[in-house]
Amino acid sequence: MTGMDSTSRPDYLDALLLGHLRAFFPGMPEDAIARFRAHLQWMDIRAGETLLQQGDPGDALYLLVSGRLRAYLTDEDGVQRVLREVPRGEIVGEISLYTGEPRTATVVAVRDSVLARLDKAGFEQLMTESGQLSIALTRQIVRRLRTEAAGPPSTRPVTIGLVPITDGIDLPGFARSLGEQLARHGRVRIVDAAAIAQALPGAAGGQPAPSGAPGGQPAGDGAALTQRIGRVLDEIEAAHDFVLLVADDTASEWTRLCTRHSDEMLLLADAQAEPRIHPSEARFLEGLPARSEAAEILVLLHPSDARAPRHTARWLARRPVADHVHIRPGLARDMARLARVQSRTAVGLVLAGGGARGLAHMGVYRALLERGIPIDYVGGTSIGAVMGLYVASDQPYAVVDENARRSFGTNPTGDFNLLPVLSLIKGQRLRRVVESSVRALFGFDAHLEDLWLNYFCVATNYSRASEQVMRDGAIGRALLASVAIPGALPPVLHDGDLLCDGGTFNNFPVDVMARARGVGKVIGVDLSNVRTRRIPLDEVPAPWSIFLDRLRGRSRRRYRLPSLASYLMNVTILYSVSRRAQAQAKTDLYFNPPLLRVGMLQWRRYDKIVAMGHAHAREVLDAMPPDDLAAFHAPAEPPGTGPAPASSSV
Repeated sequence: MTGMDSTSRPDYLDALLLGHLRAFFPGMPEDAIARFRAHLQWMDIRAGETLLQQGDPGDALYLLVSGRLRAYLTDEDGVQRVLREVPRGEIVGEISLYTGEPRTATVVAVRDSVLARLDKAGFEQLMTESGQLSIALTRQIVRRLRTEAAGPPSTRPVTIGLVPITDGIDLPGFARSLGEQLARHGRVRIVDAAAIAQALPGAAGGQPAPSGAPGGQPAGDGAALTQRIGRVLDEIEAAHDFVLLVADDTASEWTRLCTRHSDEMLLLADAQAEPRIHPSEARFLEGLPARSEAAEILVLLHPSDARAPRHTARWLARRPVADHVHIRPGLARDMARLARVQSRTAVGLVLAGGGARGLAHMGVYRALLERGIPIDYVGGTSIGAVMGLYVASDQPYAVVDENARRSFGTNPTGDFNLLPVLSLIKGQRLRRVVESSVRALFGFDAHLEDLWLNYFCVATNYSRASEQVMRDGAIGRALLASVAIPGALPPVLHDGDLLCDGGTFNNFPVDVMARARGVGKVIGVDLSNVRTRRIPLDEVPAPWSIFLDRLRGRSRRRYRLPSLASYLMNVTILYSVSRRAQAQAKTDLYFNPPLLRVGMLQWRRYDKIVAMGHAHAREVLDAMPPDDLAAFHAPAEPPGTGPAPASSSV
């Protein structure tokens, strides 16, 4: 890190700093901002370097002018977790200056960054001289503490590297298509080596490095040229919401620069190729500290007519990526989905558990399709996990509806145990239903990571007494674990642990979806029965009395008691139901179909339950203000200029 006087910085950085200060202190008089600015010193930090170390004394605060930082928190057990990402324009390190206590987090540079530093003496002088600045900084601290309590905020990347890791990728076409979709969310610029050469003529014939040259110093003036390129990229980033850096298809110096200047990297691979490590990965990405490198996202590219992805696990096993996405570049809706993920405006759908009542999820899904509301990410628990699988398969509604009707139109839980040692229901019929449904949908025994839409399901880890979020592995095993109601259905063994119904811990996993990468809007379908059911009896009748009463017609029964199966299914989710209000508060669009007269085992009422979910969803959507409903769609027209061609002057 190198401290520098402000006179050594180009005008565009000084203007960028001034813009950040005005945004950070809205309404602040210019003389107060100028006073703050006069106490700042410039500082550079390279990708992977540590700016602040948790536990160290606080001697300064920093404003990020250009680049990206990431904050980590290490708990008492030594476990480190991401606290938040710090985009340009944010201040870090001010809390220690206020309290005099050690640093509360470690902050690392994700990429090469430029900061403005305010030391402790300058801070104390400003706080004494300007009550306005003191109040403004205090407000920012309160705002940050509130957002951190809710979990890491989803700050969208500005500079996105497009790095091919297999041969035959149409990089210009992919960049152009993604840029067109991102232009719906902000100003976009596409930059490749030719564009940089045009901006910096005279360096090795206009090229940052010979095509295919290995890493090292660029041609021409070495480090000086690298700094000039960095300055050009900083200027572009300051003027745009998204910058797509199109790397070479070789491990060239330009590819290295792309990896160092990216907030996030999309590793583009032909899904039909062999999942071997590309030279660019081996040279520039392997061996970097996991906590400091820009997130690497594997983007597997498929033909437009592909039925379903396959063998995704082979790709993921070779590289420590933060996430993966399946994309058919020939389909505009897939590219739009990727753009929503990258702009952090993706729509996540969460489906709750609830036995046969979960068939209503299909009706809600149909209503969302009719309104053109996109679904980019799916998660669920128990029957919600099963119905979510249909959504994540991204197949026509008629196909998934027929599959669900065939699978769940008859009772999949009717094979009761004569000797209920571990569960009332054998579960063999349900296993056959799940396995046959998966094969009918995909044509093979697919895994969770093979779904077109990113997906998770929630189970309960009985062995560890914890919630378990499942994102990979065989679909059949994961679904059976998520639906395995304790006492009703047999548990599932997974890596030596016993898994059962996820509803015990998290029947409506909105919180899991809210933390998913790229998700900006959450749609939730809750199946909780909010009506209090009172039993007008002083004591529970004797077993024979209950048995004989069950022989009467439903309208003539004296005892309105749940069946044993229903009782077991409901009691396991009571804790999750108690968290219902918290989950609902985290949804942007909430559905709670009125299914009071639908039992948790009434599978034969498939069509009626689906129709009830559909009618409820239409009613909710019809009642929404147009502006609120429009928030779930991408803007019809770009808010700014569209993406510039990759070969244009920068």
